[in-house]
Amino acid sequence: MSTVSGPRIGVALGGGSARGLTHIPYIEAMDELGLKPSVISGTSIGALIGAGWAAGMTGKELREHSFEVLGTMRIIAGRLWSHHVRGLSGLFKSGLSVQLDATSIVDAFTPEHFPHEFKDLKVPLYVVATDFQSWHQTVFNSGPLRPAVAASIAIPSLFKPVVHANHVLVDGSVVNPLPLDQADIDTDFLIGIDVNGDPSEGLFKTDHRPLDVWFGSAQIMMHSLIAHQMAAYPPDVYVRPHVARFGAHEFWRVREILNHVDAEKDRFKRILEQKIEDYIADRQPVIDSNPNS
Repeated sequence: MSTVSGPRIGVALGGGSARGLTHIPYIEAMDELGLKPSVISGTSIGALIGAGWAAGMTGKELREHSFEVLGTMRIIAGRLWSHHVRGLSGLFKSGLSVQLDATSIVDAFTPEHFPHEFKDLKVPLYVVATDFQSWHQTVFNSGPLRPAVAASIAIPSLFKPVVHANHVLVDGSVVNPLPLDQADIDTDFLIGIDVNGDPSEGLFKTDHRPLDVWFGSAQIMMHSLIAHQMAAYPPDVYVRPHVARFGAHEFWRVREILNHVDAEKDRFKRILEQKIEDYIADRQPVIDSNPNS
């Protein structure tokens, strides 16, 4: 009798700025089910959280770290100041008045012993950025880790482009906000976690701030790109938490954001567990009950 082991799981973590913190409860859910990804892909905040996950951090550890570094505006400002990042308060008050350095942001908000190289990760990771010169996506899965993640989170206008390996790079969400194509590499079972949000909270709102309009317009474009990705690489499990009530830059609301999505964890676990069971059942070999006939 032959047996069928569990599928090789690929997980795509999408971009969504502060809303991307909602990746963490879904990672916790997979931990609680004892499921480990074989491949992780990430864009923007998904690349940053995905790097921590690929480095061996559990969902619980990612949650605790996010509380430690993002718990209040004072904590955030202190970490930025200690890493020589200036102008955050002006950014939030005045809109697109300053540009932040993405590499400094990565240094400020990653754990002290965060890996420097892709080869030091425990799970293969594919980080998506956008090549501003060629208009194509650039995918990193080897070499220095921090510049790749910095490039992936470099939201245009808010961050300075990252110059790396003779390329000018910006946020991966510009070309691929949910990198299902990369998580589908050498895997059997594909999970997509889309944190781009939806228009529900803003359908009847008319007093949008300039920054809200900028982020909202980007969301609309990302929604179309995600639809194309899903048509080309249909995920076995797809989730899109309702996060429109949270501003894209409101990282200091980390506890509210995670609490909001915690209610979805059990439903996600039930769906994922059933889908995995169905996958295994579909691939169980048929055993001839009368092999000598």
